[in-house]
Amino acid sequence: MIYGIGTDIIEVERIKDAIQKYGPRFLNRIYTKVEQEYCESFNENKFLHYAARFAAKESFSKAIGTGITQGFKFNEIGVVNQSNGKPNIVLYGGLLQKWGEYKIQVSLSHTQTNAVAFITIEKD
Repeated sequence: MIYGIGTDIIEVERIKDAIQKYGPRFLNRIYTKVEQEYCESFNENKFLHYAARFAAKESFSKAIGTGITQGFKFNEIGVVNQSNGKPNIVLYGGLLQKWGEYKIQVSLSHTQTNAVAFITIEKD
């Protein structure tokens, strides 16, 4: 049974500006270390991957019905790619405690200017 769905689209430039303006303070508040390592491996295209992950986090917050308030912490959710490229959601801390038993699916896509994510949350 589907518990929730969420989607988000974001301008890549918005994430690029935030990273350039706030640096590690922004990165560590929003992204896990694994996400940062993954995105940084893309050099010039890293902002596309940061934006897609940001959109996934926003999508998840919509799917659980809280938005980015009410106990939601950006760095308690991460996107990790399997070896075949398929993205998976990984939860930590309070989000893991509350949502760890749910099946979470994510789809990411981006162009040079926008990134989009779609999340479904299911419970048997």
